[in-house]
Amino acid sequence: MEDDRISYHSSVQTAYRRIREDGLTNIWDRFEAQGLGDPDKRCAFCMGGVRCDFCSNGPCRADAAKDKRGVCGITADGMAMRMMLLRNVMGASTYQYHAAATTRTLRKTAEGKTPYSIKEPEKLRGFATRLGVDITGTDADIAIRLCDFLEKEWHIPGYEESAIVRALAPEERQKIWKNLDIFPGGIYSEMMMATSSSLTNVDGYYVSLAKKAMRMSVAMAYQTQIVLEYLQDVIFGIPTPHVFRTDLGVLDPDYVNILPNGHEPFMGFALVECARSPEWQEKARKAGAKGIRIIANIETGQEMIQRWEMDDVFYGYTGNWIMQEAVLATGTVDVFVADMNCSMPVDPIYAQKYQFRLLPVSDLVAFEGIDERLNYNPEDVKNQAEKILEIGIENFPKRKAQVRPLTGLPVQEAVVGFSPESILQAMGGTLDPLLNAIKDGSIKGIAGLVSCTSLRDSGQDVHSVAIAKELIKRDILILAMGCGSAALEVAGLCDPKAAELAGPGLKSVCQALKVPPVLAFGTCTDTGRCADLVAAVSSALGDVPIPDLPVVVAAPEYMEQKATIDAVFALAFGLYTYVNPVPFVTGAPSLVQLLTKDLPGITGGVLHLERDAVEAADAMLAHIMINRKKLKI
Repeated sequence: MEDDRISYHSSVQTAYRRIREDGLTNIWDRFEAQGLGDPDKRCAFCMGGVRCDFCSNGPCRADAAKDKRGVCGITADGMAMRMMLLRNVMGASTYQYHAAATTRTLRKTAEGKTPYSIKEPEKLRGFATRLGVDITGTDADIAIRLCDFLEKEWHIPGYEESAIVRALAPEERQKIWKNLDIFPGGIYSEMMMATSSSLTNVDGYYVSLAKKAMRMSVAMAYQTQIVLEYLQDVIFGIPTPHVFRTDLGVLDPDYVNILPNGHEPFMGFALVECARSPEWQEKARKAGAKGIRIIANIETGQEMIQRWEMDDVFYGYTGNWIMQEAVLATGTVDVFVADMNCSMPVDPIYAQKYQFRLLPVSDLVAFEGIDERLNYNPEDVKNQAEKILEIGIENFPKRKAQVRPLTGLPVQEAVVGFSPESILQAMGGTLDPLLNAIKDGSIKGIAGLVSCTSLRDSGQDVHSVAIAKELIKRDILILAMGCGSAALEVAGLCDPKAAELAGPGLKSVCQALKVPPVLAFGTCTDTGRCADLVAAVSSALGDVPIPDLPVVVAAPEYMEQKATIDAVFALAFGLYTYVNPVPFVTGAPSLVQLLTKDLPGITGGVLHLERDAVEAADAMLAHIMINRKKLKI
């Protein structure tokens, strides 16, 4: 297989060759074995989103051109949108699991039952104020009242309006959503409505299903994403820019390497705090290691590296999910700590081959053949973290004796930790420098790159990097989130030196502010935080409607269900949204018409599909330039 069909990153290409030599199953070979690399071998019905096996009459296939419907009578458009809605339910529910765990953690922290503290009391009070929560009393009092408010709001029925959305969303958007009847109630009610609507013979109308998807996405962005990120800021600190090591070279086989992996950072932060203790470092040295290191991975890692600076214990970040097998195949891992998302079912095979301990720390996660687990409990997290350190130290001599490590892999540096607050701080406490740069054309516009990584059309991160390079070349500043952020960090685009790759206007701004052209803005859960920033830009420009801003969203390599609801929210929010690979809707012509042609006149959102990076970037720039003309800038 050609290197660029494996990954953009040379480190992953090297690890892949080792995996092949060791005869292990891997994501690249499995992709080829499915025949997915050849479009002609893919099922046309599946690719078009017009296959259904929900009831015993099926599986059914629909053909819109021939009015061929499912046995129940559902059309191709209804079938494709129903599947999209259910994907969105999965994405929303997983985000909400994270939000509920974050709220539980803040509550127990306020009660003094965790090793964490309220690090950002001003943010706590500011967020509570925005939501109308009483801020009298101590920080702990406010935190508990805030948790009570949030948990009650999540459970309000769908026929009541969400007070969280009313408090946080731009008024212009709220009017649109009310007119369309997509202003949500509580997130749990919205997920129930969406799931129940997808039952056979309940709702087969693609327009109705699309509205339910948008309604749920609005609830998710404001009640789930913004909430969980702001509460994590309160507990663990507001992200601020700093340099961090990335890529597979951060893994040193002479250390006990413990890798928190997934999307929730709670156990990861506790591991760092414990591992920084001289006593634990001495225990590792007595076992023959140079010490203990906590190495961050995927979205859990992004949450961590955005907030805490690196040192010799919290040492580095590997990358995003497709390189997971490559990470494990380095032969340097002692404990792989799997929280709620993005640990692969194949990991036990790698654990056996490369002699590391695979430990689920979330009740969501399970592996075939792995009985050992340590589900996260905020009240016991310090003891749990210490147990994991013990497991790592115990494993080190066995792994060291039996596994040949893969060494000499590269290490990159990236500036991470951008947030609305830190962007303001970098600009002297006001958005004016950014707005002035947009107004004078130095920065043509802003792209929120919210992406996973996928092998569908190219190797890992290949298309994401290509899109990012094309955008910055056109003087478009990027806020990177999710696995796409990891792609650009490891690729060197989050280094201030990457300003040399930018257009002359963006380059001059980056050099003046000493920032890279790609700002690492966090994880996929930061979509809501980004929407809050876009709303602030809208307000600062004089309450410009969201669809008229010189702002676009790009998902160059979306992969899973959380990404699909992020995209649906971007459309409901009124943003131009570039998506690749092509979603499974092409067999539904009326649905395609709705999403790509009709939506601008409904929510203001635009869905654009394009496989070529240059043409995709040109289209995003064209949209930005149209909006600049509207704003007379």
